[in-house]
Amino acid sequence: MSGSTQGIGFAISRALLDEGASVVINGRSEEKVQSAVQRLAAQVPGADVESIVADFEDPAEVGHLLESLGDVDVLVNNVGLFEVAPFSDITDDEWQRYFAVNVMSGVRLSRHVLGGMLDRGRGRIIFIGSESGANVPADMLHYGVTKAAMLALSNGLAKLTRGTEVTVNAILGGPTYSDGVADVVGRISQAQGVPVDGLKAAIISGNSTSLLQRFIDPAEIASLAVYLASPVSSATNGATLRADGGVLTAII
Repeated sequence: MSGSTQGIGFAISRALLDEGASVVINGRSEEKVQSAVQRLAAQVPGADVESIVADFEDPAEVGHLLESLGDVDVLVNNVGLFEVAPFSDITDDEWQRYFAVNVMSGVRLSRHVLGGMLDRGRGRIIFIGSESGANVPADMLHYGVTKAAMLALSNGLAKLTRGTEVTVNAILGGPTYSDGVADVVGRISQAQGVPVDGLKAAIISGNSTSLLQRFIDPAEIASLAVYLASPVSSATNGATLRADGGVLTAII
């Protein structure tokens, strides 16, 4: 599970542990990783959780992570960068950084585990995407473009699993109140002197296509991930499943 010390990644780790899975979490900081391990162990007594520290911007650290992995039955590609930035201000280096983390992390991890899954005839690869990959925001072009590439990667990899019990799918999440979003909302709330709940409501009300009319909880994304990781999802392959709260207006 890449990028799993907080937010959606942490919620998916918790949900998989609740189902009795052994989970390996990942983050960039030893301190944050160990804190996440301790929280998971406290929340799920008897949890079998391990960790590998690696920054997906650093090829050497990624190499160490790959070397440390044993057989993987379920891979969740979750790590990702996001920020609001004017297109004219996004440098080539920043574009490369976004592709390295948001796209190449999934390429490298999937390339490492897919062969073993195919040999064993079973396995799950899950990409945690975003509605921004289907409706690219003008103020987050680098994020949206890399999320679109992630969806294409997921779909293409699924075609390599024909005739096996290996599946590759993506979850297309909508506005989720992850730790990162909460931090941003908290800073804006403090700067503007506006209550956090009021600011959250204002942000969501500004999204005219949202049917949910609230932020999605990371646990709601995790529930869909647990389905995709489970045997009951055997006929779901090459798909992008939406947990977007109705933000996208297309019917497919």
